[in-house]
Amino acid sequence: MAGVLDRLRGNRTRLVLTSGTLLFVELLLIRWVPAEVRYIGFFSNFLLMASFLGIGVGILLGRRRGLNTIALFPILLVIVVWLITTLELNVQVKSTDELFFGLAESSAADINFLVLPLVFALVAALMASIAIPLGPLLRSMPPLQAYAWDITGSMIGIAGFTILSAAGTDPIVWFTVVSVLVVLLIGGSDTGWLRYPAVVALAFVLFLAYNEGGPNEIWSPYYRINTYTGGNGEMYVNVNGIPHQALHPVAAQKEQFYDQLYKWFPGRQYPQVLIVGAGSGTDVAMALANGAGHVDAVEIDPAIQQLGIDNHPDHPYQDPRVTRYINDGRAFLRNTDKKYDLVIFALPDSLTLVSSTANIRLESFLFTQQSFESVRDHLSPDGVFVVYNYYRDNWLISKIDSMLTDAFGSPPIMQSYDAFKAIFAVGPLIESLHGGPPPGDSVGTVPDVGDPVPKPATDDWPFLYLRTPFIADHYIAGLGFALIIALLGVLGATRVGGTSFRKFSPHFFVLGAAFLLLETRSLVSFSLLFGSTWLVNALAFFAILASVLLAIFVNARLRIRRAGILYGLLFVALGVAFVLPPESLLIDPPWLRYLLAGVVAFAPVFLANLVFTYSFRDTPTADMAFASNLLGAMVGGTLEYVALLTGYAFLLVVVAALYLLAWLFATRWRRLADVALASGGDPGSSAEPVAAEWETELV
Repeated sequence: MAGVLDRLRGNRTRLVLTSGTLLFVELLLIRWVPAEVRYIGFFSNFLLMASFLGIGVGILLGRRRGLNTIALFPILLVIVVWLITTLELNVQVKSTDELFFGLAESSAADINFLVLPLVFALVAALMASIAIPLGPLLRSMPPLQAYAWDITGSMIGIAGFTILSAAGTDPIVWFTVVSVLVVLLIGGSDTGWLRYPAVVALAFVLFLAYNEGGPNEIWSPYYRINTYTGGNGEMYVNVNGIPHQALHPVAAQKEQFYDQLYKWFPGRQYPQVLIVGAGSGTDVAMALANGAGHVDAVEIDPAIQQLGIDNHPDHPYQDPRVTRYINDGRAFLRNTDKKYDLVIFALPDSLTLVSSTANIRLESFLFTQQSFESVRDHLSPDGVFVVYNYYRDNWLISKIDSMLTDAFGSPPIMQSYDAFKAIFAVGPLIESLHGGPPPGDSVGTVPDVGDPVPKPATDDWPFLYLRTPFIADHYIAGLGFALIIALLGVLGATRVGGTSFRKFSPHFFVLGAAFLLLETRSLVSFSLLFGSTWLVNALAFFAILASVLLAIFVNARLRIRRAGILYGLLFVALGVAFVLPPESLLIDPPWLRYLLAGVVAFAPVFLANLVFTYSFRDTPTADMAFASNLLGAMVGGTLEYVALLTGYAFLLVVVAALYLLAWLFATRWRRLADVALASGGDPGSSAEPVAAEWETELV
């Protein structure tokens, strides 16, 4: 053990371990907090912004000697875990023009809106405490060398948490890993007597995490799943504390929309059926009971599908007529050329976002104009497409009706029930009615919702649950609280750390804001192209970090002399990405789609990393540059909400404007850039003697 601790005292090893621990803790919080705090899954990007803020503040605090210890982290972790597991914290998200599924089914929505800024502040403080040693470590070696080791640690942290998620582990395992990492960091540093209460605090964290889990609790890659048996003996499923599914047998099914299609067309057979959002199997069981020849059942969450396999009373997934798939519905449609007689979107209403960088929900790209057109192209000559759900408001019913009409060129038939429940059917089978009623049951009429007319969701503006482009008051208030907390945190950290604002770098701040927006746009593009699954997003994050590492090696090897070349190439790549939106790349064969998507989506990311590492290699204050960059990324997270108004393509325009500003800081307004850039001459030559000492070692 002593030998391990001695090796940990090496700056490189400690930097890798610290960075890996930071990323692991960040992912843990983004994954765990929404599962415990109801509805914060719709605000997980706030947790990402809090993490950036906390790391930046920690680096600023680390400039003061005597504070370079992480012994405070376990104490703060106890406070965070105790508050979240003990108190009934929930987030207020009521809105008439934006819908959040689950509110109607839960009485816990009447809560204090201050919960969101409270969680934001707690996460920022927690990340700051563990990031305090990062500043001295960044200053202990040449900038690019430090950045390379930092990125290496971050990639290890992402890989570790991804593996644990894939294995279906629960928070007790995650907190155990964090405890081991923190003990190693504490043991390898000079923390004195503080190490003993720190270890006790970590033990208490594990105790709290262990006692929070229940006997019927499952952790899927998306949710904390709890099951219970009702008075009727049937199983019910809650995700993240919100009612989500029920495993009813077909004979006891009371929701009218499940068998409405079969009432409209009694006795009709559907040889090939596709069910997207098959869940625990109730929709599959209903299709089988009505004579389906074969059912392709697509579900994104493997744990929920397994619950259906093990517990559904009708055992639909064991039927030889059923083929199960774990995939995103849009990705499945893109990768099959099969034609279906019946396609059902079976309540695919998630309760979480795709990633922590964007306001895209798991099902967002299923409910766009282009997705409905894709379904149309997969229907047989007499096929039918069915969509049903609890729509929560008449304007959403009207919105889906108009989108289906535009996609199929003819209006659907519809039936609505109480509590805004409704079912739509559209396609060649409905067109064959020539505007008349179906042979069986009657149809309803679409409600007139007046102004404002709901805007159709598209692949560029995939916001089904927004009536029109706007930023809701709860987002504005939350972002306002976050910025106030950030301002107070930075002011306090600079005072405690003895740092002058003159060392703050607007250049790196703008680079951070620009890159966060570019990263968001890239992740959204990959969710559309390759599926909104947790694995796609994990691989995309890992690939982005790999591109950072590649950019470091390119800058170290080539010693590029002029920043203008890199900025010029970046602007060209941004222009190509703007002209070729992701939906234009939905082409076959798949290998060509992967190649083009990789080039178009990742070329700007790679070039942006070249721009950053070009400036970062010569900065004399690596910790301040890094802190400025992280604080800029936090502001970039707030700018991401512009997409709610404009769509995601416009973010590239904002990104280009920010990189233009960064270029002006680096070449024209050098007094507002970092010290090395302000010293005059070519920015690439200011630290060449320093770089030469370690270039060979890094490359």
